[in-house]
Amino acid sequence: MARDNPHARSAASYVWQVLVVVVCLVAGVLLSTTRQFSHGDEIRRSDTTRLSSLVRGAQTSADATERTRDELAARLTELRNTAGALDSNVADALAQATPLEEPAGLRAESGPGVVVTLTDAARGQDGRYVADASPDDLVVHQQDVQSVLNALWSGGARAVAMQDQRITGQVAPRCIGNTLLLGGRTYSPPYVMAAIGDPAMLSAALADEPGVTVYRQYAVRYGLGYSADVQGNVEVPAYDGSIRLRYAQPG
Repeated sequence: MARDNPHARSAASYVWQVLVVVVCLVAGVLLSTTRQFSHGDEIRRSDTTRLSSLVRGAQTSADATERTRDELAARLTELRNTAGALDSNVADALAQATPLEEPAGLRAESGPGVVVTLTDAARGQDGRYVADASPDDLVVHQQDVQSVLNALWSGGARAVAMQDQRITGQVAPRCIGNTLLLGGRTYSPPYVMAAIGDPAMLSAALADEPGVTVYRQYAVRYGLGYSADVQGNVEVPAYDGSIRLRYAQPG
């Protein structure tokens, strides 16, 4: 019986070892590839999940925007209808207010009337006033101005102005020292009041007003200025201030 060759056995053993290593390497590569593919599926599944979530969120936002659009469109329609009603109401209000512009003093007017002028007393040639006069006797007071205005209104004046302002319910003269406050502006004499109306009736009302009578007596004694001139064309400006009531309430 032939004896075994030790070199042959050694070579065969080496070949088997190499084959085992190769098999292990191949198995490892297969396992690694399978795992990568598996993870790749998970990634794709994860991306799909996120994409679906984004789509659902976008759809929700689109739905909400659409609802908001519908609500705004409905609101716009409502506002248009309201604006139409307001335009109609404004037109009605303007139609009612237009006839009131003249009695409210919102229109400039002209016509025959009377112009009254009041001035402080002038100094004499010696530079002095009347000897027995007090300072109050020599200046125009608020009650003097008010007496003239009252007489003009009672005489049927259709429109009255003082200085360059229309006299209305919102404008009243106030004396501050030797100046007059009227409509937020100050004036010094002479004080000029113009009234449109029947000249004869206005003149008669001035003659019958007690306050005007007293002033004219002082004018004679202390040199105060007074004149009432009838004119064929008196111009009265329109009132250009605020017409909003601050204290009074409409009846």
